[in-house]
Order: sequence, then C-alpha cells, then structure tokens
Amino acid sequence: MARTAWDADRARELALRARLARDDVETLLGRTADRLTGRIARDLASLRRRLGRSPDVVARRFRTSSGRAAALVYVDGLVAAGRVETQVVHRLMRPTGAGERANDPLARLVSALEVRPKSRLSELPAPIFAGDVALLLDGSRRAFLLGFRQPKERNLGEPETEAVIRGPREGFVESLRTNTSLLRRRLRDGDLRIRQLVLGRRTHTAVAVCYIRGVASPDLVREVFRRLRAIEVDGVLESGYLEQYIEDNRYSPFPQIINTERPDKVVGLLLEGRVAILTDGTPFALVVPGDFTQLYQTPEDYYQRFHIASFIRFVRLVSLFISLTMSALYVSLISFNPEMIPTKFAVAVAGARAGIPFPSAVEVLMLEVIMEILREASLHLPKTVGNAISIVGVLVIGQAAVSSGFVSPISVVIVALAAIGSFATPAFNAAIALRLLRFVLIVMAGLFGLYGTLIGLIFIVNHMLSLESFGEPYMAPVAPFRWPAVLDALFVRAPLWVERRRPESLAPREARRRRGGALAAFDEKQPVLDPARPRRPGRAGSARGRGR
Repeated sequence: MARTAWDADRARELALRARLARDDVETLLGRTADRLTGRIARDLASLRRRLGRSPDVVARRFRTSSGRAAALVYVDGLVAAGRVETQVVHRLMRPTGAGERANDPLARLVSALEVRPKSRLSELPAPIFAGDVALLLDGSRRAFLLGFRQPKERNLGEPETEAVIRGPREGFVESLRTNTSLLRRRLRDGDLRIRQLVLGRRTHTAVAVCYIRGVASPDLVREVFRRLRAIEVDGVLESGYLEQYIEDNRYSPFPQIINTERPDKVVGLLLEGRVAILTDGTPFALVVPGDFTQLYQTPEDYYQRFHIASFIRFVRLVSLFISLTMSALYVSLISFNPEMIPTKFAVAVAGARAGIPFPSAVEVLMLEVIMEILREASLHLPKTVGNAISIVGVLVIGQAAVSSGFVSPISVVIVALAAIGSFATPAFNAAIALRLLRFVLIVMAGLFGLYGTLIGLIFIVNHMLSLESFGEPYMAPVAPFRWPAVLDALFVRAPLWVERRRPESLAPREARRRRGGALAAFDEKQPVLDPARPRRPGRAGSARGRGR
C-alpha cells in the first residue's frame, strides 16, 4: 500500500515537471517569435501579419547601394510618401561616396532623421499606426523607426463653445503636439512639466499631463497619475472617457472636472496650482481639481476692469438661479401658494389661465420637454437649417399653443426665461446639469408646493457641499470659508493687484503669486516727468490747473 502511494506521488510530480517544462518552452518560443530574425522576408511577413494585411499598409521593398535588401513599412495617409522616397529610398540607393561606410546605410539617415531602433515585432505596430516608418534591413535583428509623421489637422480657430468679446481667438485642436505648443507659447517657464502616457489597449491614445513644478502640489500630481494609470479600457476616443473614469463622484450631475477649449484658461488654472490633462484627438482639455465657482467664470473676467467683470459675474449668478428655480417657483406659487402673489398680478394670471385644461405643473413640464426637443434639434442639424428650425419652431409652436388655449402665455414666458438663463451659463456641462435638476424641482413643486421647492434646493446644496474633486471641496472657498480667496469666488472679481496668494484649497507649494505690491517695480524717488521739460498749462498739479 505504501509503495502504491509513493508511485502515485512520483507520477504526479513527474506530470507537474513536464507541464512546467512545456510552459517554459512555450514562453521561450513566444519570446523568440517576437524577436526579429534578421531575414527580411520572414520578418516582413510576420510584421504584415501583425498589421492585419490592410490595403493602406505599404511595404516598399528595395536594395541599398551595396546590394543589401531593405523594406519600408508605413501607413499611407499618415506619412509624407514623397519625403520617404527622397530622404530614405534615394539616399540608401545612392552610390557610396569616398567618405561613407558602405556597410552602414543608417549613417546617411541619422544626420537628417529621427531614428529609433527596436528589436521586437510587438513594438512596431503602435508607432507605425501613429505615423512612423519602419525600416527593415536584411541581416539586422533590429528594425528602425523613422519620424515622418504628417498628421492632418484643422487650422487654429476661435473656440465655438467659449466665445469671448475680449481675449485670444485661438483654441485647442485635435493634435496633441499643437496643443502643448499653445501652452508653451503662453507659459515660457522651464518649470512647466509635460508628461505623456499611452492609454487604451487598442487605440494607444497619447495623453499629456501638464503642471508647473514648484507650484502644483506633488500629492495632486501623484493622484492624477495614479487615477490615469488605473484606467484599463480598449480605447480612449475623447477626453470625456477620462473624465468619467477619474472623477470622484460618478453619479453626480455636476461636473467635477473643468473642461475647456481655451489655452489661456488652462494657463491661468495652471498658475493657480492645478493640473491639466490633454488628450490626442480632441480639442477639449481637462483641468483638475474643479470647483463650482469655475462653472460661471470665464477668462474674459480677468481681461476687463474688475468693476465690469464683477457686474457681469453677478448677472451670470442671477441667470443661473433663474434657470434652476424660475419654473418651480411659478408652479408652487400658482398651485399651492397664490396668496403670496400680488393681487393685480394674481388676477392677470388667473385670467390668462382661464380655460387651460392642464394643471400648472403638467403645463410647465410639457413646455420644458418641447423646449428641450427644439434645443436638441437645433444642435444636431446643420447650422443654416438649425437656426431656422429653432426660431420658426419656437415662434410657430408657441403662438399656436397659446392661441388654441393649450398653454397660458405666462407659462411660455416663464419657461423662456428659464431657458435663456441656462444659455447665460458659460459651462455647457453645467447648464445641462441645471436643466436636469430643473425637472426635479418642477415635480417637487407640483407635489408639495413651495415646501417641495425649498426641500429640493436644500438637497441640491447639501449634495454640492458633500462633493470633492481630487481632495478639494467642491464649494471651496465658500465652504469651507477661506478669506481672502472668497473675494474672487462669488459675484465679485477682485482686482488683480489684490490677488497675491494662490487658492489655499489646492495646497500649492508656492503660495504667493508674486512678491511685493502692485507698484513694487516703481521707484518713487525717480521723477515721472523730465524736469527740463516744461509742463503744459492746465495739467494736473499746476497752479493754473488747480485754479480751474
């Protein structure tokens, strides 16, 4: 019996060793198959098999001046084929000069091109599909990637979603390198760091993380890299993919990450100590952490004098409140609390609503749905047709609905004011969140009146107070209250010479924006005017000027 048990254990041990040996052989064969062999016919066939034998993949075979077989592999449309022919093929086929080495054809290319050697076949498809050219040489166990990328990109233009009256007219485009150059041109600082990642198992999308060393918090930078590296998806087609993966609360309607098309806005946020994320293939940049105050602020606020900017910011806040609460307040006052309406206005509203077959809540909800349908139709139609559809649809449908007694005129006015208020919100994603919450408040107002509206607002504010973005409170610096950062957070835009410190909630390494006051570089001992130059009569400071 003991002998039988020993034989069984020995058999299991031998089977385990055989399986491990087989696995080691398969692993070794896989690594060997991934390496270049130096035989150009075999390597080219293996590479084309990995590239899928697509018709847009070009394999240009030729012989160098020494008779050595060579091949170029690239994707038609992503590279400048004419440059490849003249700068690579013609150079390698040209007869060797007296001072050149006949056995080293790369000596003619290194001086003029970017050459990167690779020894594995698995390292070639991604760069080829990105626009590089792979050079295979007979007898060489390394392939060489040549930089001939010629991406097709649109010209720089004004951002369509963030138009300004005063400010730069340049916006990001779909090219990552163009976008990073726009940041470099505005922020000529050696501490600007741009670190690149590749995300997407199949798309291999390039993502650049930008921050200012010495200003941005190291903990914030590390957290951004940690969240990005944790993304495991097949493809990243737009920055919205990253936004949904790295935001703190994925079920909140409020955007917790800033997205923008404007390079000047990104630079301003980088100077505060934030981190920007650029994605290849999209003109929208992400900036973290985000807060609620950024939803109604624009770069133009800092290009105007602070009196004008404060007034415009106050108008935006009022528009935001109107967009969120106007329809719900109307429903609650008409249905449950008419005693709070002035008598003359109540009589006018009652006369306008005479004969309306629906309750006010149902009436407003129908108008809101119709408004959303018209808005979506105008957005997705061509511009020339979309504008006409939106104008004609609103006028015709609104007038017909009022004339037929389907809705009251006052309800049309209320819904139109709420829609215009959402248009005044600079952040498009914030306007969508307000429109969504507006429906919730209308339902609460239709069920419980003014109490329902107030309860809904309390829940919204409480939810906003509980949000965080990369460790920063969403309502900072209002809650928690931080002075004097709150001066530039609400409807007041503080003067530029008052803003001496960066937001404390970002924990910047360099808290002060600059040293000294607004006139730090001004020497009061030096005269403003040349003493030898005679002063004109009536000028400020002269006796005749003061007499007038």
